[in-house]
Amino acid sequence: MRIAAIQHDVVWEDAVSTTSQLVQPIAAAASGGARLIVLTEMFATGFTSEPERLAEPATGGVASRFLSEQAERHGVWVAGSIAVSDGDRFVNRFTLAGPSGERFTYDKIHPFSYAGEHEHYAAGTEIVTFDVEGVRVTPFVCYDLRFADEFWSAAEATDLYVVPANWPESRRHHWKSLLTARAIENQAYVIGVNRVGSGGGLDYSGDSMIIDPAGETLASAAQSEAVLLVDIDAARVAETRARFPFLPDRR
Repeated sequence: MRIAAIQHDVVWEDAVSTTSQLVQPIAAAASGGARLIVLTEMFATGFTSEPERLAEPATGGVASRFLSEQAERHGVWVAGSIAVSDGDRFVNRFTLAGPSGERFTYDKIHPFSYAGEHEHYAAGTEIVTFDVEGVRVTPFVCYDLRFADEFWSAAEATDLYVVPANWPESRRHHWKSLLTARAIENQAYVIGVNRVGSGGGLDYSGDSMIIDPAGETLASAAQSEAVLLVDIDAARVAETRARFPFLPDRR
């Protein structure tokens, strides 16, 4: 399966303007053969601490509709995270829209308390894995990347970890190192998709990466908008784990 990471800028807290700018790169990824296209964390607004003003309903909001429309228009799977109002709480929700109206979600388990995310967004409680055209996909969001135990717990059922992010430039070394570590530890593909540009007083360096089960970088981007396209194969995950049976030695 061919997957795409769309490393993009965000018009700060302006979902309509941002989504209009994403139409062309999504079309380019789809025309390049991508079956799964991944956008960034809070891809339409940037990492906002004002969900009371900017969160949208689980379905029917600008960002949510955009994912579904793009998936159906191009006959592909499109994902990113959205600030969502869910009952009496707000969540940072990874949303995957499919070509036939499918919709799968995961709520970020680890709000970034260093930046006060936990004061605005409730923590998710469940790790989820989706089957996307024969590839077992487990999503995490940004700060979740620092918690290896969550990745470990899902490893045996995962071929591809998907990590959309708004990871600041000041900690870019951590981002790249942790993405590589998660691939090596779990012998799985990792796609990390980070934004570029500035917003909310922070600068973002991109550094999106697609990494194979041996920890080798298959594609990467620097500090400008880019579309990364890579072919992955679930059989490669099984072969790597059979050749180097490290996972059963965990205690």
